[in-house]
Amino acid sequence: MSEPTPETVRILVADDHTLLREALCDLLRTEPGFEIVAQAGNGEDAIRLAAVHRPDVVLLDIEMPRNDPPATVRRLLTCDPGLRIIVLSMYDGQQLVQELLRLGISGYLHKSTGRETLISAVRSREGGELRTVTVSVSPDSLRAPQTAPDGAGGLSDREEEVLTLVATAMSNRQIAVKLGIAEGTIKRHMRNIFTKLDAVSRIDAVNKAVERGLLAQQENPRRRF
Repeated sequence: MSEPTPETVRILVADDHTLLREALCDLLRTEPGFEIVAQAGNGEDAIRLAAVHRPDVVLLDIEMPRNDPPATVRRLLTCDPGLRIIVLSMYDGQQLVQELLRLGISGYLHKSTGRETLISAVRSREGGELRTVTVSVSPDSLRAPQTAPDGAGGLSDREEEVLTLVATAMSNRQIAVKLGIAEGTIKRHMRNIFTKLDAVSRIDAVNKAVERGLLAQQENPRRRF
């Protein structure tokens, strides 16, 4: 007797980083029962495409253009209260995460998550109950490896500057404004920092940089996040 075919899970992937979004879609397509119905590069497109394609799951990056995360989540769930929204982001500010969980997202995955955890989260159906996903897994399955240059820890002066501001609990957007550069550039610096320090979160990156003498010791840095 043959095994039953998995029920199809229709997925919308919303992320402004094109290479990562396409790689994520390719990964999901290899799983039986997964169907990518749409891709979005900003918050407004995510809302519009969700209304058109009616996915079961939205994988939502919260750091995209034209996107206010709480407002986007509210609009998505107003359109389809049964929609499962899984935030997939580099950002791990606890205040925003808790707000999104209260609004009704089904889970929160850091972009450093491993393949098995991601697949499990997308496939899981909890009957509408809130499901919080915590992750501390190596990001090998979702990002291309980069070789750190020679030098102290492999961080550039700009990356050390960015990470110093991260240690004060500033968001990517706030750091971009302070340094006068694009938010996308900050996100790129953060990806490089995560790779070079083998970090799985912003807190982890700060702690490892302090341990290696790349940043000055912050006053209770962990409590700032």
